[in-house]
Amino acid sequence: MSTALNKQTLPADDNVNPYAYSLEVQGELIIRKGKMIAYYGQLRFESLASGTVGGMLLDALNAPNTLNDFMRVSGYGKIILGDNGNHIASYAVDDATFTMQAPHILGFSPSLRCQLSTVEGFLTLIGTGKLLASSNGPAVFLDPPCRCDPEAVLGWADMPSPSYRFDHGYVRGILGAMGALTGISASGEEQQLDFVGKGTVIVQSSELALKGRSNLAAILGKLPGLQRTELDQLLAQVQLMTRR
Repeated sequence: MSTALNKQTLPADDNVNPYAYSLEVQGELIIRKGKMIAYYGQLRFESLASGTVGGMLLDALNAPNTLNDFMRVSGYGKIILGDNGNHIASYAVDDATFTMQAPHILGFSPSLRCQLSTVEGFLTLIGTGKLLASSNGPAVFLDPPCRCDPEAVLGWADMPSPSYRFDHGYVRGILGAMGALTGISASGEEQQLDFVGKGTVIVQSSELALKGRSNLAAILGKLPGLQRTELDQLLAQVQLMTRR
């Protein structure tokens, strides 16, 4: 049996194991809702969308569509975060720009300014501080130029936004067309993210979504960004499948 941990023996700002991370709170932190699994000390939790939080914290999260996803932790103590058994790692952002898939971000320092990326589904953090993120398997760091499966890309640091490269031969197929519509693909044959320039690309060790996230959740998350014609195509496909 493993040795039990307490508020003194828990690490401060380090992994408890690959799937849990202990953060020391001395003031304020921003964390994703639903990821706290335990804590010690006197801590207070407030939703960023509650109306009681303002000032520097709202400036730190300059992405209105994500306010309901995050909360403020204030006080003094230690908090342990987990994410459905996914790997968790911290990233030091030192006067830099760091872009990460939004659902993977578990927490960050209020000293970082977080805003919507030009690439849908990603958030960009600017400044100096710490970022905590989860991944399906350990993260891998790559030097550009490189092309990656969009589902495997966690993010990129200190480099321009990538562009999409399409394999039109694959997209013409029925499966490829449905994959492009829903954002779900088996491996990335139909499109890749093309990274060029200086910087670092971070990918997870799987092209699959985070464990605990269903395909349905991924599809629903894509719906707000679809055009009317795309929604009509999706509806037609659903009706066709339900007749079988």
